[in-house]
Amino acid sequence: MEFSNYINIKKQLPSNVNLLAVSKGFPTINIRSIYKLGQRDFGESKFQEANQKQVDLKDLDDIKWHFIGNIQSNKIRKIVENFEYIHSVDSIKKIIKIANVSQEIKKIQKIMIQVKLTEDPYKGGILSNELLKRWDEIKSFKSIKVLGLMTINPKGLDNSQNYALFNECRELANLLK
Repeated sequence: MEFSNYINIKKQLPSNVNLLAVSKGFPTINIRSIYKLGQRDFGESKFQEANQKQVDLKDLDDIKWHFIGNIQSNKIRKIVENFEYIHSVDSIKKIIKIANVSQEIKKIQKIMIQVKLTEDPYKGGILSNELLKRWDEIKSFKSIKVLGLMTINPKGLDNSQNYALFNECRELANLLK
C-alpha cells in the first residue's frame, strides 16, 4: 500500500491538529505500516473487528484506539474497556451507561457527543435543547470527559448549508463551556 499521501497530509497539518486514521476494513499489516510512519490514533466502527486488531497489535502499546461507529447499548462495556476515545455518543442514556461502566472499572472515558441539528430521520444524535437542559447532569459525571461535540450533516446539502450546520454545532459547543 502506498502511504505517500499520508506523509504529505501529515506535513501540511498545523501542529495542534491530530490526524485520526480510520483503520476499519484494513488489515493489521497496513496499520503496522502507517504506525511506523508515526500514526498513533486509529478509528474503528465495529467492535469485533477492532478487538481482533487490538489483540494482534498489542505489542504497539502507544496506539490510541477510537470507537467511531454507531454504539450498540449491549456493547458499551466492551467499548469502554477497549477504547480510549468514543465518538458519536448519541443519547443521554448511552452517556449515563458509559459513565457508570467507566466508574465501575475506574476509568475516565473520553467521549464526543453527537448532536442532531436537523430533522433528518437517518441521522442520530441528541437534540440541542435536550443537551442544554441536561448539560449540568452530564458534567456531573466524574468518570467521563466530554472532549467536544460532533454532528453528521444530511446528504445533499450545499457548502453554505453544511457550513451553517457546522457553525451551529460550534456555537452550541461554545455555550456549553
